[in-house]
Amino acid sequence: MAERYPLPVYYDFASTICYVAHRVLGRLSGRIDEIGVDLEWHPIDLTAVTGWRRGARVAGPGRERALRIAQELDVPVRMPACWIDSRGASCRALALDGDPVKAAVWRERVWTAVYEEGRDIGEPGEIERLCADLGLDVQETRHGEIERATLDARKAGVQGVPTFLVDTWPMGGIQDDFAMTAFFERYARKRRREREP
Repeated sequence: MAERYPLPVYYDFASTICYVAHRVLGRLSGRIDEIGVDLEWHPIDLTAVTGWRRGARVAGPGRERALRIAQELDVPVRMPACWIDSRGASCRALALDGDPVKAAVWRERVWTAVYEEGRDIGEPGEIERLCADLGLDVQETRHGEIERATLDARKAGVQGVPTFLVDTWPMGGIQDDFAMTAFFERYARKRRREREP
């Protein structure tokens, strides 16, 4: 069996650029698998990293940049007008961490709800409705878990999302399919060299 190389990627459901990354990585998933890289998705609360405020309007250059990146990477998106509260959805993602298949289905459902259906996952009852969509048990939301995960990410040098953590080097952002494929290939080569006797 070919060797597999885990690669942590940090994200926040509130980030439009993370949604774009999710879609880009989704269309590259077959190639990423062939290369031997296993993405390990870690949710964080970006407001605790950047100081942005939940509920604040997302306007100006930041909004224009996110929409430009989505367009350049050919990802249609309905960008929320305000910074949404993603903690409940992120806590649910953490609760599913032991089941990669369910965790992936959850991420897909949340991304679709926010950036394609225009739903606000911070609204009361929305997480419960999304869980019901998937037949998942609704668990109590404990924001302390996402706070701890965010603190750990900050200690690792994560300053934004999406961020791929290569050893102690945080690589932020998303690029086109060619550049991302080259990045994963370099990462796998590096890991193979490290394992050579």
